[in-house]
Amino acid sequence: MRFIYTLLAVTLCFVAVQATAQDGKLIDAAKKEGGKVVIYGSLETSVVDGVIQAFRKKTGLAAEYWRASAMSVMNRAMTEYRAGSPICDIVLNNSDPLVIMAQDNMLAKYDSPTARKYSKDRIDARFGPITRYGIVGVVYHKGLVKPEDAPKTIEDIVQPKYKGMLVMADPTLHVTTIQWLSSLHKIMAKEKTEKFIRDLAAMKPILVESMLPASERVASGEIPIALTFVKFAYSAAQSGAPLDYVRVEKMLGDSHFAVLNNKAPHPNAGKAFIDYYLDDESMKILAHSGEFVNRKGIYPPLPGAEKIQYVQMEVLEAKAFEEKKRELGKIFLK
Repeated sequence: MRFIYTLLAVTLCFVAVQATAQDGKLIDAAKKEGGKVVIYGSLETSVVDGVIQAFRKKTGLAAEYWRASAMSVMNRAMTEYRAGSPICDIVLNNSDPLVIMAQDNMLAKYDSPTARKYSKDRIDARFGPITRYGIVGVVYHKGLVKPEDAPKTIEDIVQPKYKGMLVMADPTLHVTTIQWLSSLHKIMAKEKTEKFIRDLAAMKPILVESMLPASERVASGEIPIALTFVKFAYSAAQSGAPLDYVRVEKMLGDSHFAVLNNKAPHPNAGKAFIDYYLDDESMKILAHSGEFVNRKGIYPPLPGAEKIQYVQMEVLEAKAFEEKKRELGKIFLK
């Protein structure tokens, strides 16, 4: 038995030395190609900044970040790639845009050594390990809606008393919202989903570009209720906004990834960033900011976060996505 423990210890030590050596070579190569990584992503800048600062401190490499909605990130990255002048090295985005980008062969497969820390069922063959989950729910302003008057379920938000009180990301433009509406059958009786979507459109919600401005409208007190990422109930509260979220057992969400551009101008810096981003230090920084990360036992400091049962949304291929987009346009824009 002592021999087995000794062998295990030696093996782990060898793996650690190998990883350290690889890290050193990769960082040296990254410095020779310019010493920086360029990242496009849909994750909020304030959250990524914390990771970038820690990455810079650990590696000595700089990082530039451009943030927009998931669809805008995809469009910019694909436009530059097709023009033969790619700028970004890394894309931080959710699954649907990445599926479309993969069809253009613009994403490189990188087997990061850090990926060994993830279970195989949490690793996508094309995009690598899931890094975090974008969980969608109902967030409300406690100063405008008393907790006892707040919706108790997702279905409640289409009650007539909430008409004129709702904001959401535009379902004819926003990738995650299109996915969410396409996946309601996973958490709601299938026969109810079509009626719910039409009732939601009939509520005439204010439509904004993405999840962040939806939460900002509620945080500012302009609109009482948002259909948005649950994490904003935490991040807005840190700025003093009295937000809470509707606690339901099952919530739909999407998987997010850090993927290398197939024509990355700084491929070694890109790989070094992915190695760091997937590791524990980065995951803890993300969770502390309110993110639901793919790490067992690491939760955002949001009451009830550990009780949420995550349900993966449908992943739509390009054709199915466009069809759903047109279908929702006829419902929400009529």
